Amino acid sequence: MSSLLSCCFPRKRRERRLWRQIEEEADKLDQLPSWDAPDNVLMLQAFEWHVPADQGHWRRLQRALPGFKDIGIDNIWIPPGSKAMSPCGNGYDVYDLYDLGEFDQKGSRATKWGTKEELQSLVAHAQDLGMGIYWDAVLNHKAGADFTERFPAVRVDPQDRNVEISSPEEVEGWVGFNFPGRGDRYSSMKYHSHHFNGIDWDQVRQRKGIYKTQGHDWARDVSSENGNYDYLMFANLDWSSEEVRNDVLNWGLWINAQLPLRGMRLDAVKHYSAGFQKEFIDHVRATMGPDYFIVGEYWKGETKPLLEYLEQMEYKLSLFDAPLVGCFSSISQTRRADLRTIFHDTLVQKKPEHAVTFVTNHDTVSPITPFFKPLAYALILLREHGQPCIFYGDLYGLTSDVKHPMTPSCGGTLPRLTRARKLYAYGLQQDYFDKPNCIGFTRHGNRTHPSGLACIMSNAGPAKKRMYVGRRHAHEHWTDILGWCTAPRTVVIDKYGYGDFVVRAMSVSVWVDGGAEGREGMDMGMGEL
Repeated sequence: MSSLLSCCFPRKRRERRLWRQIEEEADKLDQLPSWDAPDNVLMLQAFEWHVPADQGHWRRLQRALPGFKDIGIDNIWIPPGSKAMSPCGNGYDVYDLYDLGEFDQKGSRATKWGTKEELQSLVAHAQDLGMGIYWDAVLNHKAGADFTERFPAVRVDPQDRNVEISSPEEVEGWVGFNFPGRGDRYSSMKYHSHHFNGIDWDQVRQRKGIYKTQGHDWARDVSSENGNYDYLMFANLDWSSEEVRNDVLNWGLWINAQLPLRGMRLDAVKHYSAGFQKEFIDHVRATMGPDYFIVGEYWKGETKPLLEYLEQMEYKLSLFDAPLVGCFSSISQTRRADLRTIFHDTLVQKKPEHAVTFVTNHDTVSPITPFFKPLAYALILLREHGQPCIFYGDLYGLTSDVKHPMTPSCGGTLPRLTRARKLYAYGLQQDYFDKPNCIGFTRHGNRTHPSGLACIMSNAGPAKKRMYVGRRHAHEHWTDILGWCTAPRTVVIDKYGYGDFVVRAMSVSVWVDGGAEGREGMDMGMGEL
């Protein structure tokens, strides 16, 4: 069916026959699998890199939860909440997995985000609202050691970590972790040099480099970038150690006992043992159930390594679609780029059931031109494939420039797009990817959300596209929920189920039945932070 729906509007006899077939199928919606599909779900990354280090973010998010719920957000990905190496650390510099802001360690009891009690209150309130929390699990390394230890190591070539560039020598590394504030509470495990296979600093010589611990090796089931991409930063954990594996497996169950989580994001999955990751996922799901959601961060612009990793992992998790973000960035910055190629060689095209789609996040290095962000969000939020994730920094703005107030992306219309996903983006999808600078698609609705929608976008001048929304919508007056199209303000669906939908230059329009828009209350807001 998908190949049929990507054709241009018919002019020849064969094309007319094809469109009649499409219309016949579209008019039998109640016979399609999508007719009884469950409601769309949506994830929010609920932080950005420069959130103020005021230890108030858990409280901030709890105040915002009702607003998030109103705009169609179901699951919240929160930042790493374990104790970092400093009170300002975002958690990717993880010190103690078992300290959620409970113990006086590394200069503070609370983490950058708040205390354990505030975190538990946030998660409990989300649960009361029927919303899920996804934990950001940073398992690859440890930072902020309590003391140094001396041990033999060799330096390796940063460009090829399989090549040794020194003889074995005694180094002094920050690898001693005894967690003085926590002691043996929750776990008696202490970490020493034999629990790590690499460091990046020799305290004796005050020298930076990548050092491989003698008697240890890099994991083989990691990315082959730089020869072997096991080592990433800080003190790199050695997953061949039974003590390390057991402690982290224990933590996986412990964190879910402390907090009623619905899933996890696994940080930096290409940098540590895929074999351990499978063991960890199976271990957690054995207790939490098979629907416990796991998404991995495998940052690579090409799709092939992601597909190879998913196969290696036996498809036990999803991945963020980094190649799609690269497409968004490239097309947004290329004058009159061909929009028809927007999904070419992306994860959502190749393995949609394992793709978490996004536009930006806290790590994004591929800039997306501002005019294109609403187009990109419409493409991930309103189409049938992929599990979309929106970004806190796009919802509220970024705080990196303290001299200027936060400015939301998408002209402040992102909440309208998220609500459109929840209310209208259901059922059969019909693509009109027929012109390089103006593409569109329609959704025909399902049993519980029969209204459907029509989306049209342009990266050049103003444009019009005739699209089919179904004969049952004949004579309805459809309006652009984004409010960017002022002429015409309404599109009347003809007796055959077609409408001539318009979009202004360098923009996107999302058209729905004007009566349905009023009934569904598109103007509900986010609430305050």
